[in-house]
Amino acid sequence: MLTTLAHREPPNVLKLLAHGVRWQLLTALAYSDYRVNELGTLLRKPLNLVSYHLRLLRVGSIVQERRSSADARDVYYSLDLAHFQALYTFAGESLHPALANAQPDSANQAASNRPPTRVLFLCTHNSARSQIAEALLRHLGGERVEVFSAGTEPSTVHPKALDILQKEEIETSALYSKHVEQLMGQDFDYVITVCDRAQESCPVFPGDPERIHWSFPDPSAIADADVQNLAFLEVFAGLEKRLRILLTLIDRHRRLV
Repeated sequence: MLTTLAHREPPNVLKLLAHGVRWQLLTALAYSDYRVNELGTLLRKPLNLVSYHLRLLRVGSIVQERRSSADARDVYYSLDLAHFQALYTFAGESLHPALANAQPDSANQAASNRPPTRVLFLCTHNSARSQIAEALLRHLGGERVEVFSAGTEPSTVHPKALDILQKEEIETSALYSKHVEQLMGQDFDYVITVCDRAQESCPVFPGDPERIHWSFPDPSAIADADVQNLAFLEVFAGLEKRLRILLTLIDRHRRLV
């Protein structure tokens, strides 16, 4: 094996990570979806430089882009964390097989005497995405979390949102559509917008909660019934992935405070 070392190149994912600007972009996108101008402000870098490195990350299949449902001229960028994890694991395995299973100890549960982490999900109509997120995080997080959802223009809970949750045996009896003004003045640890319109008009909450944006298209806006069903399934799967990651952050914080 040693005779082949001179011809071995590091995995491409490690080359992508090795640049300071790309590392800063991934650090930001690990927590929230952003537009180019927002990333430029966060990194204090020129927009053309940010766009250049985002393009490299997209070519490397680490970062994804989606047009804003609020303003189609805008594009939101997000980290494909599951694919990134697979690439990173493969990179470790290419160095030594023992690194393939090197995972942090997740069995250590957060202290049960900590107060629950308060999470608020916001979207426009508080009908589908935010309702699914509320019920799903409550289901996954149990007593570790206290979960709410609201909308800037509330309507009613979409029947297909209820249907997909009930098929997964997730409790839905507490779900109802409400205006964000009903929750104004309350303290939250995380305020997470799950639609682009709500993100761009999100009110300010006391206590400086962590602001996160997840750019999901509205499945209820699709007219074709079959396509709409698929869209609801994709939103559910996407939210589940992000919520499981969020819970690892919540547990880590609860162990440290």
